[in-house]
Amino acid sequence: MNSKSILVIDDNPDIGTALNVLCMLANIKCTSVLTPAEGLAKLSQQSFDLVIQDMNFTNDMTSGDEGIALFHQIREIASDMPIIVITAWTHLETAVDLVRCGFADYLAKPWDDDKMLNAINNLLELGELTYAHRNIATKRQQRINVLNAKFDLCDLQFQSDEMLSLLELTTKVAHADVPVLITGPNGAGKEKIAQIIQRNSSVSQGPFVKVNVGALPKDLMEAELFGAEAGAFTGATKTRIGRFERANNGTLFLDEIGNLSLDGQAKLLRVLETGELERIGGSETITVNVRVVSATNADLAQAIIDGEFREDLFYRLNVIELNLMALNQRQDDIIPLANFFLQAPYKLTVAAADKLNQYHWPGNVRELQNIIKRAMLICNETVIDASDIDVKVVEKMNGKDFAEPDLEMINAALATHNGVVSAAAKQLGLSRSALYRRMKKFEIESQN
Repeated sequence: MNSKSILVIDDNPDIGTALNVLCMLANIKCTSVLTPAEGLAKLSQQSFDLVIQDMNFTNDMTSGDEGIALFHQIREIASDMPIIVITAWTHLETAVDLVRCGFADYLAKPWDDDKMLNAINNLLELGELTYAHRNIATKRQQRINVLNAKFDLCDLQFQSDEMLSLLELTTKVAHADVPVLITGPNGAGKEKIAQIIQRNSSVSQGPFVKVNVGALPKDLMEAELFGAEAGAFTGATKTRIGRFERANNGTLFLDEIGNLSLDGQAKLLRVLETGELERIGGSETITVNVRVVSATNADLAQAIIDGEFREDLFYRLNVIELNLMALNQRQDDIIPLANFFLQAPYKLTVAAADKLNQYHWPGNVRELQNIIKRAMLICNETVIDASDIDVKVVEKMNGKDFAEPDLEMINAALATHNGVVSAAAKQLGLSRSALYRRMKKFEIESQN
Protein backbone atom coordinates (compact mmCIF):
# COMPACT_ATOMS: atom_id res chain seq x y z
CA MET A 1 0.00 0.00 0.00
CA ASN A 2 1.32 3.43 -0.90
CA SER A 3 2.46 5.66 1.94
CA LYS A 4 -0.13 8.21 2.93
CA SER A 5 0.61 11.91 2.80
CA ILE A 6 -0.73 14.78 4.92
CA LEU A 7 -0.33 18.55 4.73
CA VAL A 8 -0.03 20.70 7.86
CA ILE A 9 -0.88 24.40 7.58
CA ASP A 10 0.08 26.28 10.77
CA ASP A 11 1.95 29.54 11.36
CA ASN A 12 3.91 27.97 14.24
CA PRO A 13 6.86 26.00 12.80
CA ASP A 14 7.08 23.93 15.99
CA ILE A 15 3.63 22.52 15.23
CA GLY A 16 4.77 21.29 11.82
CA THR A 17 7.94 19.79 13.33
CA ALA A 18 6.00 17.97 16.06
CA LEU A 19 3.47 16.54 13.61
CA ASN A 20 6.25 15.57 11.20
CA VAL A 21 7.95 13.49 13.91
CA LEU A 22 4.65 11.94 15.00
CA CYS A 23 3.71 10.99 11.44
CA MET A 24 7.18 9.66 10.63
CA LEU A 25 6.82 7.14 13.45
CA ALA A 26 3.57 5.98 11.83
CA ASN A 27 5.11 5.78 8.32
CA ILE A 28 3.02 8.74 7.17
CA LYS A 29 4.61 11.41 5.00
CA CYS A 30 4.08 14.89 6.43
CA THR A 31 4.59 18.26 4.70
CA SER A 32 4.22 21.49 6.67
CA VAL A 33 3.79 25.11 5.57
CA LEU A 34 3.29 28.32 7.53
CA THR A 35 0.65 30.25 5.60
CA PRO A 36 -2.68 29.57 3.90
CA ALA A 37 -1.23 30.75 0.59
CA GLU A 38 1.60 28.22 0.81
CA GLY A 39 -0.86 25.50 1.75
CA LEU A 40 -3.15 26.22 -1.20
CA ALA A 41 -0.17 26.25 -3.53
CA LYS A 42 0.98 22.84 -2.27
CA LEU A 43 -2.50 21.41 -2.72
CA SER A 44 -2.55 22.66 -6.31
CA GLN A 45 0.86 21.11 -7.02
CA GLN A 46 0.57 17.66 -5.47
CA SER A 47 -1.87 15.19 -4.00
CA PHE A 48 -2.49 14.78 -0.28
CA ASP A 49 -4.72 12.41 1.67
CA LEU A 50 -5.43 14.69 4.66
CA VAL A 51 -5.03 18.31 5.77
CA ILE A 52 -4.40 19.49 9.32
CA GLN A 53 -4.92 23.24 9.64
CA ASP A 54 -4.85 26.00 12.22
CA MET A 55 -7.74 28.43 12.69
CA ASN A 56 -5.77 31.68 13.11
CA PHE A 57 -2.70 32.85 11.19
CA THR A 58 -2.39 36.49 12.19
CA ASN A 59 -1.00 37.66 15.52
CA ASP A 60 -3.71 38.55 18.03
CA MET A 61 -6.35 37.12 15.70
CA THR A 62 -8.74 34.84 17.56
CA SER A 63 -11.94 34.94 15.51
CA GLY A 64 -11.24 31.80 13.53
CA ASP A 65 -12.36 33.55 10.33
CA GLU A 66 -9.03 32.86 8.64
CA GLY A 67 -9.38 29.14 9.30
CA ILE A 68 -12.94 29.05 7.99
CA ALA A 69 -11.87 30.92 4.85
CA LEU A 70 -8.98 28.51 4.33
CA PHE A 71 -11.30 25.55 4.76
CA HIS A 72 -13.59 26.75 1.96
CA GLN A 73 -10.59 27.48 -0.30
CA ILE A 74 -9.31 23.92 0.25
CA ARG A 75 -12.75 22.62 -0.61
CA GLU A 76 -12.57 24.36 -3.99
CA ILE A 77 -9.38 22.42 -4.76
CA ALA A 78 -10.26 19.10 -3.10
CA SER A 79 -13.99 18.78 -2.53
CA ASP A 80 -13.86 15.70 -0.29
CA MET A 81 -10.46 16.07 1.36
CA PRO A 82 -10.75 15.23 5.11
CA ILE A 83 -9.61 18.22 7.19
CA ILE A 84 -8.66 18.27 10.87
CA VAL A 85 -8.67 21.63 12.63
CA ILE A 86 -6.26 22.36 15.54
CA THR A 87 -6.34 25.55 17.59
CA ALA A 88 -5.42 26.86 21.03
CA TRP A 89 -8.47 29.13 21.01
CA THR A 90 -10.95 26.49 22.02
CA HIS A 91 -13.45 28.98 23.36
CA LEU A 92 -14.05 30.50 19.97
CA GLU A 93 -15.81 27.57 18.32
CA THR A 94 -17.23 24.41 19.77
CA ALA A 95 -16.36 21.05 18.26
CA VAL A 96 -19.95 20.61 17.09
CA ASP A 97 -19.93 23.97 15.31
CA LEU A 98 -16.70 23.11 13.52
CA VAL A 99 -17.96 19.69 12.45
CA ARG A 100 -21.13 21.31 11.16
CA CYS A 101 -18.93 23.66 9.18
CA GLY A 102 -17.45 20.61 7.46
CA PHE A 103 -14.29 19.75 9.37
CA ALA A 104 -13.73 16.01 9.76
CA ASP A 105 -12.38 16.40 13.32
CA TYR A 106 -11.35 18.99 15.92
CA LEU A 107 -8.39 18.84 18.31
CA ALA A 108 -7.25 21.39 20.84
CA LYS A 109 -3.64 22.46 21.27
CA PRO A 110 -1.71 20.90 22.90
CA TRP A 111 -3.01 17.60 21.64
CA ASP A 112 -2.66 14.10 22.93
CA ASP A 113 -0.38 12.16 20.53
CA ASP A 114 -2.38 8.93 20.70
CA LYS A 115 -5.59 10.81 20.07
CA MET A 116 -4.05 12.67 17.14
CA LEU A 117 -2.70 9.46 15.57
CA ASN A 118 -6.06 7.74 15.99
CA ALA A 119 -7.80 10.66 14.30
CA ILE A 120 -5.29 10.68 11.44
CA ASN A 121 -5.40 6.91 10.89
CA ASN A 122 -9.18 6.73 11.00
CA LEU A 123 -9.59 9.56 8.50
CA LEU A 124 -6.93 8.13 6.19
CA GLU A 125 -8.70 4.76 6.31
CA LEU A 126 -12.03 6.46 5.67
CA GLY A 127 -10.50 8.39 2.78
CA GLU A 128 -9.16 5.18 1.27
CA LEU A 129 -12.58 3.56 1.52
CA THR A 130 -14.18 6.67 0.06
CA TYR A 131 -11.76 6.56 -2.87
CA ALA A 132 -12.49 2.88 -3.49
CA HIS A 133 -16.22 3.44 -3.25
CA ARG A 134 -15.94 6.39 -5.61
CA ASN A 135 -14.18 4.23 -8.18
CA ILE A 136 -16.83 1.56 -7.82
CA ALA A 137 -19.56 4.18 -8.10
CA THR A 138 -17.92 5.68 -11.20
CA LYS A 139 -17.74 2.31 -12.94
CA ARG A 140 -21.33 1.56 -11.93
CA GLN A 141 -22.50 4.90 -13.34
CA GLN A 142 -20.66 4.21 -16.58
CA ARG A 143 -22.53 0.93 -16.91
CA ILE A 144 -25.81 2.71 -16.13
CA ASN A 145 -25.06 5.37 -18.75
CA VAL A 146 -24.44 2.67 -21.36
CA LEU A 147 -27.79 1.06 -20.58
CA ASN A 148 -29.64 4.38 -20.72
CA ALA A 149 -28.00 5.27 -24.02
CA LYS A 150 -28.72 1.94 -25.73
CA PHE A 151 -32.07 0.92 -24.25
CA ASP A 152 -35.42 2.28 -23.12
CA LEU A 153 -35.54 1.62 -19.37
CA CYS A 154 -39.04 3.10 -18.95
CA ASP A 155 -37.88 5.72 -16.41
CA LEU A 156 -36.85 3.01 -13.94
CA GLN A 157 -35.00 4.56 -10.97
CA PHE A 158 -32.11 2.54 -9.59
CA GLN A 159 -28.54 2.73 -8.32
CA SER A 160 -27.93 -0.71 -6.83
CA ASP A 161 -25.55 -3.26 -8.30
CA GLU A 162 -28.32 -5.84 -8.01
CA MET A 163 -30.69 -3.91 -10.27
CA LEU A 164 -27.92 -2.97 -12.67
CA SER A 165 -26.97 -6.63 -13.19
CA LEU A 166 -30.61 -7.60 -13.61
CA LEU A 167 -31.20 -4.87 -16.20
CA GLU A 168 -28.08 -5.81 -18.14
CA LEU A 169 -29.46 -9.36 -18.39
CA THR A 170 -32.96 -8.07 -19.14
CA THR A 171 -31.81 -5.96 -22.08
CA LYS A 172 -29.71 -8.85 -23.42
CA VAL A 173 -32.69 -11.21 -23.58
CA ALA A 174 -35.25 -8.60 -24.64
CA HIS A 175 -34.63 -9.16 -28.36
CA ALA A 176 -34.64 -12.94 -28.06
CA ASP A 177 -37.94 -14.48 -29.06
CA VAL A 178 -38.20 -16.68 -25.98
CA PRO A 179 -40.56 -16.70 -22.98
CA VAL A 180 -39.29 -14.93 -19.87
CA LEU A 181 -40.31 -15.65 -16.27
CA ILE A 182 -39.87 -12.79 -13.79
CA THR A 183 -39.74 -13.90 -10.16
CA GLY A 184 -39.77 -11.79 -7.03
CA PRO A 185 -41.98 -10.57 -4.17
CA ASN A 186 -45.18 -8.60 -4.56
CA GLY A 187 -44.68 -4.90 -5.14
CA ALA A 188 -41.03 -5.20 -6.20
CA GLY A 189 -41.62 -3.98 -9.76
CA LYS A 190 -42.04 -7.08 -11.91
CA GLU A 191 -44.42 -5.30 -14.29
CA LYS A 192 -41.83 -2.58 -14.89
CA ILE A 193 -39.28 -5.24 -15.90
CA ALA A 194 -41.87 -6.71 -18.28
CA GLN A 195 -42.39 -3.28 -19.84
CA ILE A 196 -38.64 -2.89 -20.35
CA ILE A 197 -38.54 -6.26 -22.12
CA GLN A 198 -41.36 -5.19 -24.41
CA ARG A 199 -39.89 -1.74 -25.19
CA ASN A 200 -36.58 -3.28 -26.26
CA SER A 201 -37.90 -6.34 -28.08
CA SER A 202 -38.41 -7.04 -31.76
CA VAL A 203 -42.15 -6.48 -31.17
CA SER A 204 -41.71 -3.13 -29.41
CA GLN A 205 -44.13 -1.47 -31.82
CA GLY A 206 -46.82 -4.03 -31.06
CA PRO A 207 -49.30 -4.02 -28.18
CA PHE A 208 -48.36 -4.64 -24.56
CA VAL A 209 -51.24 -6.51 -22.96
CA LYS A 210 -51.19 -7.39 -19.28
CA VAL A 211 -53.45 -9.60 -17.25
CA ASN A 212 -53.40 -10.53 -13.57
CA VAL A 213 -53.98 -14.24 -13.87
CA GLY A 214 -54.43 -14.60 -10.13
CA ALA A 215 -57.36 -12.16 -10.16
CA LEU A 216 -59.30 -14.01 -12.86
CA PRO A 217 -62.24 -16.13 -11.69
CA LYS A 218 -61.82 -19.74 -12.87
CA ASP A 219 -64.98 -19.61 -14.94
CA LEU A 220 -63.84 -16.48 -16.79
CA MET A 221 -60.14 -17.28 -17.19
CA GLU A 222 -60.48 -19.09 -20.52
CA ALA A 223 -62.71 -16.38 -21.98
CA GLU A 224 -60.33 -13.63 -20.86
CA LEU A 225 -57.24 -15.31 -22.27
CA PHE A 226 -58.61 -16.93 -25.43
CA GLY A 227 -61.87 -15.11 -26.14
CA ALA A 228 -65.46 -16.26 -26.56
CA GLU A 229 -68.04 -16.17 -29.31
CA ALA A 230 -71.40 -14.51 -28.78
CA GLY A 231 -73.79 -16.92 -27.09
CA ALA A 232 -70.99 -19.19 -25.88
CA PHE A 233 -72.27 -18.83 -22.29
CA THR A 234 -74.88 -16.91 -20.35
CA GLY A 235 -74.19 -13.21 -20.61
CA ALA A 236 -71.98 -13.50 -23.72
CA THR A 237 -74.06 -11.20 -25.88
CA LYS A 238 -71.21 -10.35 -28.23
CA THR A 239 -67.89 -11.77 -29.33
CA ARG A 240 -65.14 -11.30 -26.75
CA ILE A 241 -61.59 -10.88 -28.05
CA GLY A 242 -59.17 -12.64 -25.71
CA ARG A 243 -55.89 -11.26 -24.37
CA PHE A 244 -53.82 -13.47 -26.68
CA GLU A 245 -55.53 -12.00 -29.75
CA ARG A 246 -55.15 -8.47 -28.42
CA ALA A 247 -51.45 -9.09 -27.90
CA ASN A 248 -50.89 -10.47 -31.42
CA ASN A 249 -47.54 -9.27 -32.79
CA GLY A 250 -46.77 -7.86 -29.37
CA THR A 251 -46.21 -8.90 -25.77
CA LEU A 252 -48.57 -10.60 -23.33
CA PHE A 253 -47.68 -10.15 -19.66
CA LEU A 254 -49.16 -12.87 -17.45
CA ASP A 255 -48.82 -11.67 -13.86
CA GLU A 256 -49.18 -14.06 -10.90
CA ILE A 257 -48.96 -17.07 -13.22
CA GLY A 258 -48.53 -19.34 -10.21
CA ASN A 259 -52.21 -18.86 -9.33
CA LEU A 260 -53.48 -20.27 -12.63
CA SER A 261 -55.65 -23.39 -12.26
CA LEU A 262 -54.38 -26.73 -13.55
CA ASP A 263 -57.06 -26.72 -16.22
CA GLY A 264 -56.03 -23.25 -17.28
CA GLN A 265 -52.38 -24.32 -17.29
CA ALA A 266 -53.14 -27.12 -19.75
CA LYS A 267 -54.91 -24.76 -22.15
CA LEU A 268 -52.17 -22.15 -21.84
CA LEU A 269 -49.51 -24.77 -22.59
CA ARG A 270 -51.25 -25.77 -25.81
CA VAL A 271 -51.34 -22.19 -27.07
CA LEU A 272 -47.68 -21.66 -26.18
CA GLU A 273 -46.68 -24.85 -28.01
CA THR A 274 -48.74 -24.32 -31.17
CA GLY A 275 -49.41 -20.59 -31.35
CA GLU A 276 -53.03 -21.52 -32.06
CA LEU A 277 -56.24 -21.03 -30.10
CA GLU A 278 -59.98 -21.26 -30.39
CA ARG A 279 -62.48 -18.94 -28.76
CA ILE A 280 -65.01 -20.52 -26.44
CA GLY A 281 -67.98 -21.58 -28.54
CA GLY A 282 -66.03 -21.15 -31.76
CA SER A 283 -64.67 -23.60 -34.31
CA GLU A 284 -62.18 -21.36 -36.07
CA THR A 285 -58.51 -21.89 -35.28
CA ILE A 286 -56.79 -18.55 -34.73
CA THR A 287 -53.03 -18.25 -35.11
CA VAL A 288 -51.24 -15.68 -32.93
CA ASN A 289 -47.67 -14.45 -32.70
CA VAL A 290 -47.21 -13.40 -29.09
CA ARG A 291 -44.13 -12.83 -26.92
CA VAL A 292 -45.11 -14.18 -23.50
CA VAL A 293 -43.62 -12.70 -20.34
CA SER A 294 -44.91 -14.12 -17.07
CA ALA A 295 -44.33 -13.26 -13.43
CA THR A 296 -44.87 -14.83 -10.04
CA ASN A 297 -44.05 -14.44 -6.38
CA ALA A 298 -44.69 -18.13 -5.80
CA ASP A 299 -42.13 -20.91 -5.52
CA LEU A 300 -43.05 -22.75 -8.71
CA ALA A 301 -40.49 -25.51 -8.10
CA GLN A 302 -42.26 -26.35 -4.85
CA ALA A 303 -45.65 -25.99 -6.53
CA ILE A 304 -44.58 -28.65 -9.05
CA ILE A 305 -43.63 -30.99 -6.20
CA ASP A 306 -46.99 -30.31 -4.56
CA GLY A 307 -48.81 -31.08 -7.81
CA GLU A 308 -50.12 -27.52 -8.15
CA PHE A 309 -48.16 -26.47 -11.23
CA ARG A 310 -47.36 -28.35 -14.41
CA GLU A 311 -43.68 -29.09 -14.88
CA ASP A 312 -43.94 -28.93 -18.69
CA LEU A 313 -45.55 -25.47 -18.49
CA PHE A 314 -42.87 -24.30 -16.08
CA TYR A 315 -40.08 -25.15 -18.52
CA ARG A 316 -42.04 -23.60 -21.37
CA LEU A 317 -42.39 -20.31 -19.46
CA ASN A 318 -38.96 -20.38 -17.83
CA VAL A 319 -36.61 -20.32 -20.79
CA ILE A 320 -35.09 -17.21 -19.19
CA GLU A 321 -35.66 -16.39 -15.51
CA LEU A 322 -35.15 -12.88 -14.16
CA ASN A 323 -35.10 -12.73 -10.38
CA LEU A 324 -36.09 -9.33 -9.01
CA MET A 325 -34.83 -8.89 -5.47
CA ALA A 326 -36.88 -7.36 -2.67
CA LEU A 327 -36.31 -3.65 -2.04
CA ASN A 328 -34.51 -4.29 1.26
CA GLN A 329 -31.96 -6.40 -0.67
CA ARG A 330 -31.12 -3.52 -3.00
CA GLN A 331 -30.95 -0.67 -0.51
CA ASP A 332 -29.18 1.72 -2.87
CA ASP A 333 -32.44 1.97 -4.82
CA ILE A 334 -34.54 3.27 -1.90
CA ILE A 335 -33.62 6.96 -2.01
CA PRO A 336 -33.55 7.26 -5.85
CA LEU A 337 -37.04 5.74 -5.92
CA ALA A 338 -38.26 7.96 -3.08
CA ASN A 339 -36.98 11.08 -4.87
CA PHE A 340 -38.66 9.90 -8.07
CA PHE A 341 -42.00 9.57 -6.27
CA LEU A 342 -41.61 12.99 -4.68
CA GLN A 343 -43.33 15.83 -6.49
CA ALA A 344 -41.49 19.14 -6.80
CA PRO A 345 -40.77 21.06 -4.63
CA TYR A 346 -40.91 18.40 -1.89
CA LYS A 347 -37.56 17.27 -0.45
CA LEU A 348 -36.36 14.70 2.08
CA THR A 349 -34.27 15.67 5.08
CA VAL A 350 -31.21 13.58 5.95
CA ALA A 351 -33.11 12.15 8.93
CA ALA A 352 -36.04 11.16 6.70
CA ALA A 353 -33.70 9.46 4.24
CA ASP A 354 -32.04 7.58 7.11
CA LYS A 355 -35.40 6.35 8.32
CA LEU A 356 -36.33 5.12 4.84
CA ASN A 357 -33.02 3.26 4.58
CA GLN A 358 -33.45 1.59 7.97
CA TYR A 359 -36.95 0.23 7.27
CA HIS A 360 -37.33 -3.39 6.08
CA TRP A 361 -39.99 -2.68 3.34
CA PRO A 362 -42.24 -5.72 3.42
CA GLY A 363 -44.39 -4.05 0.74
CA ASN A 364 -41.40 -3.22 -1.46
CA VAL A 365 -41.60 -0.42 -4.07
CA ARG A 366 -45.38 -0.20 -3.92
CA GLU A 367 -45.23 0.46 -0.16
CA LEU A 368 -42.49 3.06 -0.63
CA GLN A 369 -44.61 4.95 -3.16
CA ASN A 370 -47.61 5.00 -0.81
CA ILE A 371 -45.51 6.19 2.14
CA ILE A 372 -44.05 9.04 0.08
CA LYS A 373 -47.55 10.08 -1.04
CA ARG A 374 -48.68 10.19 2.59
CA ALA A 375 -45.60 12.14 3.66
CA MET A 376 -46.27 14.83 1.06
CA LEU A 377 -49.78 15.25 2.45
CA ILE A 378 -48.88 15.62 6.13
CA CYS A 379 -45.49 17.38 6.06
CA ASN A 380 -44.98 21.04 6.94
CA GLU A 381 -44.71 23.03 3.73
CA THR A 382 -42.38 21.10 1.38
CA VAL A 383 -39.82 19.55 3.74
CA ILE A 384 -40.36 15.88 4.63
CA ASP A 385 -38.73 14.98 7.95
CA ALA A 386 -38.37 11.65 9.74
CA SER A 387 -41.60 12.27 11.70
CA ASP A 388 -43.50 12.39 8.39
CA ILE A 389 -42.31 8.91 7.40
CA ASP A 390 -44.93 6.52 8.76
CA VAL A 391 -42.83 3.41 9.33
CA LYS A 392 -41.58 1.62 12.44
CA VAL A 393 -37.85 1.15 12.23
CA VAL A 394 -36.37 -1.90 13.91
CA GLU A 395 -32.69 -2.61 13.30
CA LYS A 396 -30.81 -5.89 13.62
CA MET A 397 -27.82 -6.75 15.78
CA ASN A 398 -26.44 -10.28 15.89
CA GLY A 399 -29.60 -11.50 14.22
CA LYS A 400 -31.89 -9.97 16.86
CA ASP A 401 -34.14 -6.94 16.74
CA PHE A 402 -32.94 -3.92 18.68
CA ALA A 403 -33.98 -0.32 18.97
CA GLU A 404 -32.04 2.64 17.61
CA PRO A 405 -28.78 2.94 19.65
CA ASP A 406 -29.03 5.73 22.21
CA LEU A 407 -26.39 8.02 23.71
CA GLU A 408 -25.44 5.53 26.42
CA MET A 409 -25.05 2.62 23.98
CA ILE A 410 -22.85 4.64 21.65
CA ASN A 411 -20.61 5.96 24.43
CA ALA A 412 -20.23 2.45 25.86
CA ALA A 413 -19.25 1.01 22.47
CA LEU A 414 -16.71 3.78 21.89
CA ALA A 415 -15.23 3.26 25.37
CA THR A 416 -14.98 -0.49 24.82
CA HIS A 417 -12.96 0.03 21.64
CA ASN A 418 -10.84 2.98 22.86
CA GLY A 419 -12.57 5.44 20.57
CA VAL A 420 -12.04 3.43 17.35
CA VAL A 421 -15.18 4.30 15.39
CA SER A 422 -15.02 1.38 12.96
CA ALA A 423 -14.88 -1.18 15.79
CA ALA A 424 -17.66 0.54 17.75
CA ALA A 425 -19.83 0.69 14.64
CA LYS A 426 -19.35 -3.05 14.07
CA GLN A 427 -20.41 -3.78 17.66
CA LEU A 428 -23.55 -1.66 17.24
CA GLY A 429 -24.41 -3.27 13.90
CA LEU A 430 -23.96 0.03 12.05
CA SER A 431 -21.82 1.26 9.20
CA ARG A 432 -19.06 3.72 10.07
CA SER A 433 -20.94 6.59 8.39
CA ALA A 434 -24.16 5.69 10.23
CA LEU A 435 -22.34 5.83 13.57
CA TYR A 436 -20.76 9.18 12.70
CA ARG A 437 -24.24 10.57 11.97
CA ARG A 438 -25.51 9.38 15.33
CA MET A 439 -22.44 10.82 17.10
CA LYS A 440 -23.17 14.14 15.46
CA LYS A 441 -26.82 13.89 16.51
CA PHE A 442 -25.87 13.33 20.17
CA GLU A 443 -22.97 15.84 19.96
CA ILE A 444 -20.43 13.16 20.85
CA GLU A 445 -16.92 14.39 20.21
CA SER A 446 -14.81 11.96 18.23
CA GLN A 447 -12.15 10.36 20.40
CA ASN A 448 -10.05 9.41 17.45
